[in-house]
Parts: sequence; C-alpha cells; structure tokens
Amino acid sequence: QVQLVESGGGLVQAGGSLRLSCAASGSIFSGYAMGWYRQAPGKQRELVAAITRGGTTIYADSAKGRFTISRDNAMNTVYLQMNSLKPEDTAVYYCNAGLARFSPNSGSYYYMPGSADWGQGTQVSVSS
Repeated sequence: QVQLVESGGGLVQAGGSLRLSCAASGSIFSGYAMGWYRQAPGKQRELVAAITRGGTTIYADSAKGRFTISRDNAMNTVYLQMNSLKPEDTAVYYCNAGLARFSPNSGSYYYMPGSADWGQGTQVSVSS
C-alpha cells in the first residue's frame, strides 16, 4: 500500500494556474498508475487525469487542453499542472494510486482507482 500527500492547492482567479503535487511513499511508486480526482460540494468524485506506469496520459474532457499530468519516478511524485482555471474547477483534489488497462475496443487506456490508496486532498478554489 502507498501513502499519498497532496499539496499545491489554493485560491486563484479565473484564468490563473496552479500546480498540484502528490508525494508517494510506502511502496514502489513506479509500479502504479496514478490518477488525480476532484470532488466539488454536493457532487461525486470524478477522474480529472491519470498517467500510466509508462507515461501515457488520460484526461477527462473537462481537463483536455488545460491540465497536464506528469510523474517523476525518481522523486516518487505525480503532478497536475492546471492552466486557464475556471470557477467550475473549484473542488478538493485527490490523488490516487491504481492501475491502467488498455482497451482494444476503444484503442485507449482507462484508469482503475485503487480503493485504499487515497491522499487527504488539497482544496482548489477559483474565483470569477
């Protein structure tokens, strides 16, 4: 099992940028696919972006073109660079250690979250 600690959240104006970090410890970081999720008040937690062990990226439609996920296996850290932020991006952002699988039907990867491997979250607030 891997322990995860998120950081980098804050309050930013619409159009601004933030970079979230998630530091992992306790297991072999490079053996996991990693995902960033978010949960806004009254809404379900949703996948924002994920990255496979080999570096292939997966994005929700809401994140495409604005967010970039990356990982540094030497530092046991996954990042989420968020640009052109919108008020609807306001949420608590969580990272997760899971698995990624390739779907021959769709020709793309999909992310399967680990049920136990979640961080405590970091708040992102975007003002209009």
